[in-house]
Amino acid sequence: MNTSTETLVTEFILLGFPELCHLQGLLFGSFLTIYLVTVLENLVVVVTVGASHQLHTPMYFFPANLSVLETLYTSVTVPKLLAALLAQARTISFSGCLTQLFLFLSLGSSECFLLATMACDRYLAICRPLHHPATMAWRCCLCLAFSAWLGGFLASFVSMALISRLRFCVPNVLNHFFCDISPLLQLSCSDTTAIEILDFVAALAVLATSLLVTTVSYARILATVLRVPGWAGRRKAFSTCTSHLVVVATFYTTTIFMYARPHAATSFDLNKLVSVVYSVVTPLLNPVVYCLRNRDIREALAKLLQAPGPS
Repeated sequence: MNTSTETLVTEFILLGFPELCHLQGLLFGSFLTIYLVTVLENLVVVVTVGASHQLHTPMYFFPANLSVLETLYTSVTVPKLLAALLAQARTISFSGCLTQLFLFLSLGSSECFLLATMACDRYLAICRPLHHPATMAWRCCLCLAFSAWLGGFLASFVSMALISRLRFCVPNVLNHFFCDISPLLQLSCSDTTAIEILDFVAALAVLATSLLVTTVSYARILATVLRVPGWAGRRKAFSTCTSHLVVVATFYTTTIFMYARPHAATSFDLNKLVSVVYSVVTPLLNPVVYCLRNRDIREALAKLLQAPGPS
């Protein structure tokens, strides 16, 4: 709890990457390229799945939802980072900071639930193929997707309601490139113990539940794949599962490191590096791993690109 001064603040200064100030041009170009590629990839997935009737199945419906989520997720933080790198626009209002934090935490929680839902869908499709069509009917898919989105926002609501009532005093320099919960709580001159405990419990509940479902689903998938006759079939299935698991493991490892700890983080330089992984790099990889490597997606995209325009 910071009690150095009682001068209340109404805006914050995002410190960003001061140790790399001599590389701001390179950082701006790198983050801008990653952001544009990420948005383009996810838009391609959404448009391709939406425009291709043969892709209107749970196997592509949930990844299309993930693409919409990833576009919003990365757009919450990266544009502000780019503005700071290009025009030194580092200030953010109190309400803007809380809005950014709420959207970031909510979309991150929704991604956890959505990844778990996708893992369950793949488990049913591979391990229970006869039950999959009836279980994953369209009404069920819509309910699961809606629950993943809504659950993410509900999981962050109470913590954000409590944070909005905190008092913040100078200095108002937030040692991060976006409004994340640990550096924000460090600036409060109110008692944040209850919020830290609540945030830890909420993050642990979201991450542990979704990670358990995802891990069990992929473990059963891999066990089923081992029984597939022929090395070629097993190799293809293993390749797909391995790529999924690498991305999922990266996302969960970094988010658990950041949020599933009982005390606010203090090594902010390391935290910023870890944050780049799950807020910038993972959204870049997800559409490639889950969709763009898929032959059906590529063929549907090729047909869309070859379709004649209106006369």
